[in-house]
Amino acid sequence: MRDILGWRRKFGVLGPSTNTIVQPDFEMMRPPGVTNHYSRIFTPNAQAVSNDTFMAATNLIGENTLDAVRSVMTSSPDYLVMGMSAVTFFDGVRGADAFQEKVEKASGVKISIGSHSCTAALKTYGGVKRIAILSPYYPAANEQVAKYFTDSGFEVVRDICLRCPTWTAIAEVPPDVLREKLIELNGNGRDVDAIIQVGTNLSMVRLAAAAEMWLGKPIIAINTATYWHALRANNIPDKIYGLGRLLEEF
Repeated sequence: MRDILGWRRKFGVLGPSTNTIVQPDFEMMRPPGVTNHYSRIFTPNAQAVSNDTFMAATNLIGENTLDAVRSVMTSSPDYLVMGMSAVTFFDGVRGADAFQEKVEKASGVKISIGSHSCTAALKTYGGVKRIAILSPYYPAANEQVAKYFTDSGFEVVRDICLRCPTWTAIAEVPPDVLREKLIELNGNGRDVDAIIQVGTNLSMVRLAAAAEMWLGKPIIAINTATYWHALRANNIPDKIYGLGRLLEEF
């Protein structure tokens, strides 16, 4: 017997307790017959005012992830979706693989993580070699993101980190600020093939979709990439319109 509402798939979603964006984002992309079951990773609202404090707070999220995994598995989900991105980039591709393996071993089901989902999205668009990165992080974390994408075969041309002062402040960054940062990252428009936004508490799904039209290239919001990857990994081909080419075309 299948779940009455989640008759296609039940997704267990793992996200920091301070994150207020990823849950509504994933609901916005959810097709009929799929249900999302959010499990919060306990996270103090750290005052991330330096490289060191940001990295320490992020590592704490990674350490607390398995508690959230054990909690959500009591609902018997078919699949897990990671709603926190920074820890999935640390230590490059090797670190991402190790994190994914740790969660899958603890849960007994597969998971889509932000780093690998973004790589899959870039490869799906095709023709992407040079990228730019936008994050709410601090420089030390951006270095880890760049290392991951370099490991994955991409050239990171430039990056911007917003240095948000707290975890909840990430969700407060207004669209006009993000729009200007995308324009800055695009530069002259010729040396960057795509722009990647990381940080799941940054509200970028709709803005990234709009930016694809006026910048004329892939603008990948990590929440879009991760949920798209989860759907396609579960053989759910539904096209979701109005949220960017990734969900509309691939």
